[in-house]
Amino acid sequence: MRILSITAQKPNSTGSGVYLTELVKEFALQGHEQAVVAGIYRDDEVELPDGVEFYPVYFCSERLPYDIVGMSDEMPYKSTRYCDMTPEMVEQFRASFFEVISPLVEQFQPDLILCHHLYLLTAFVRQWFPDKKIYGFCHNTDLRQMQKTDLERTFIAEQIRKLDRIFVPQTAQQDGVVDIYQVDIEKTMIVGMGYNNKIFYVTGEKPKDGVTRIVFAGKIAEKKGVMSLIRSLSLLGKKAPHVQKGALQVYLAGSAGNETEYREIQRLAEECPYEIHFLGRLAQPALAKVYNECDIFTLPSFFDGLPLTVIEALACGDRVVVSDLPGIQAWLGEYAPGADVRYVTMPQMRNTDEPVPESLPEFEERLAKALLQSIHTKERKIADVSKISWEGIAKKVLG
Repeated sequence: MRILSITAQKPNSTGSGVYLTELVKEFALQGHEQAVVAGIYRDDEVELPDGVEFYPVYFCSERLPYDIVGMSDEMPYKSTRYCDMTPEMVEQFRASFFEVISPLVEQFQPDLILCHHLYLLTAFVRQWFPDKKIYGFCHNTDLRQMQKTDLERTFIAEQIRKLDRIFVPQTAQQDGVVDIYQVDIEKTMIVGMGYNNKIFYVTGEKPKDGVTRIVFAGKIAEKKGVMSLIRSLSLLGKKAPHVQKGALQVYLAGSAGNETEYREIQRLAEECPYEIHFLGRLAQPALAKVYNECDIFTLPSFFDGLPLTVIEALACGDRVVVSDLPGIQAWLGEYAPGADVRYVTMPQMRNTDEPVPESLPEFEERLAKALLQSIHTKERKIADVSKISWEGIAKKVLG
């Protein structure tokens, strides 16, 4: 089978980029002929399996003279927000991708086109090739853009409804797709999330030096709950003085989402009673090493689908403290039985991903309590994540 995968942003950054790349790897193992189109910068390096043809669309170029448009308002690299796009920018976006995709489809003649994110580029692709079999992937951020941004909303919804199939991580996103795009539920399929079990696995015993190590992985940003995490640690220092400074270390792995927020996060970290290490963005093998050296993974995020990092950390034997995101308890209960996970009730929200400031102190109290409970848990449970794999998702996609 000839498969063409398309994304408007980098294929080697963020969860959706990992998702695309891992599926491409699985399809390659199955012997399918493939091509990939993605939006990148000229100095980016893209790693895909041998034999997979890559067709870049260059942002910050003469034809497309602005930063990559990110599905999140804050990306781990320089980006443009969809809400800031003018009609001229939309036309430059449309023309630049069309100039690459149209001749490729003519030449490559794909049997299947896979578009990542149910948003602007996927809508264009559906419009351009009405006779092609086109499947779309919901990565949760597309639902947020449809709720928050007026950009081409009617056009996008009309075209998304015409997709041949739509894949969603779990029930919460399936409900969102049906509600927001008015898609027939029969067109949707829940496929979950995969992880790379050749990289993320238990490598041995955790360090036995009396230090509890907590790790966060993701964008170092307010909407990922990083500010609340640090404030909760400060609360923990006051409420649990027996957890002494040297007995707890915190590691933040990821790039800055917003420079102003990042500086504020650094300031909060300096005032925190516990040592906080900023690791920057890590390659997957390096991240797996950190997970194996840590005891607790935390993700107090305010908006996520099925966070890949949670699965990876569980596979490395970490306990988990995570926001009680829609659908996450049911999904992990089914696909990671036996996992030591503590769910923290979310703060009151507005505009899909913004916590009401007045509700944050109580959320941070709950987060501190959950972290303390996890710190006091010495028993190590290894979650069974054997049912989660990219291979399984690839098989579902191709039916």
